[in-house]
Amino acid sequence: MALDHATTDFLKQLADTGGKPLHEMTVAEARALGTVLGELSGKGPDMARVEEATIPAEDGATFPARVLVPAGTPRGVLLYFHGGGWVLGALDEFDTLARELAARTGCTVVLPDYRLAPEHRYPAAARDAYATLRWAAARMPGLPIIVAGDSAGGNLSAVIAQRARDENGPGIALQVLVYPVTDCDFDRPSYLAPENQLMLTRDAMTWFWDHYVPDPAQRANPDVAPLRAADLSGLPPALVLTAEHDVLRDEGEEYAERLRQAGVPVELRRFEGQMHVFFTLVNVLPGSAAALDLIAEAVERRLE
Repeated sequence: MALDHATTDFLKQLADTGGKPLHEMTVAEARALGTVLGELSGKGPDMARVEEATIPAEDGATFPARVLVPAGTPRGVLLYFHGGGWVLGALDEFDTLARELAARTGCTVVLPDYRLAPEHRYPAAARDAYATLRWAAARMPGLPIIVAGDSAGGNLSAVIAQRARDENGPGIALQVLVYPVTDCDFDRPSYLAPENQLMLTRDAMTWFWDHYVPDPAQRANPDVAPLRAADLSGLPPALVLTAEHDVLRDEGEEYAERLRQAGVPVELRRFEGQMHVFFTLVNVLPGSAAALDLIAEAVERRLE
C-alpha cells in the first residue's frame, strides 16, 4: 500500500527545506531537527498535576523525568521511553504525546530523560530504563505498571521486561512496543526495500547503532537486541505496532511472533500506508491518533 496522503505531503514539505540526510548530520544537528519536529505537535491536554522528578541511576548518577498525572484517580502508571535511536530525544519533544497517553488511558505517565549516546553509550540507556521501572514501582506502589515506547524506546521497554522477569523485578502488566528496535540485522527485507528509506533509513540506523553500541560484538546481547534472547516465555502481554514502510517492520513483527510462540499473549497491528515516526507526530499525521486509540483500548482491556 502506498503512503497515505498526509505522510506524502509531510515528506514533501520536509524535503523542500533542503536538509541533509540524518546519517550525514552531526549529533547536534540531528538533535536540533528532533526539537523542530517535536514542536509540530503543539500543546497537549491539560493535566491535574505535572512534576519534575530526579531518578537515581544504577551507577550513582541521576537523570530527570517528568510525571504527568491526569484528572481523576490514576488507574495505573505508564512508563514511556521515547525513541530517537538512543541518541536523540528530550522531554519537551515528547510532552504532548505523554499528555495524550495520560488523558486517554487514565494512567500517570512517567517520561524519563534517560541518558543518551554518544555521551553515554550502551548499556546506559537500558540501565536507566530499568532504574525508572524500579523507581516508579517504589514511588507508586499498588498501581499496575505499563512499559511503552517507540523505536529505541520500544527496545528499552522490551529489554526491561526481560530483565524484570529474569531478576524477579517489579511486575509489568503490559508492554506496548511501537515499531521497536529488537535486532541488529541490517539485511532484513524491510531494511533493504527502497520504498522504506524515508524518515528512517538503513544508513540512519547504522548511524544510531554506531553511536550507541560501536562494538559490533556487543550488539547481539539480549539487553540491546531483545530478539536474540534464548527464552521469551513468562514475559508480560504485549501490544506491538509496526508501520508498513519502516526499515524496522520485520524485526518488530518477528519479535511479536516469537513472543506468541513462547506463550505470551500478543496483539500485533501493522499500520498500512505509514512510515517510521508516524506515531510520535501527534496532531500532524492522522495515523498517530489511530495508534493512540488502539493503545488506549489495549490498556483499558488490561486494566479491567
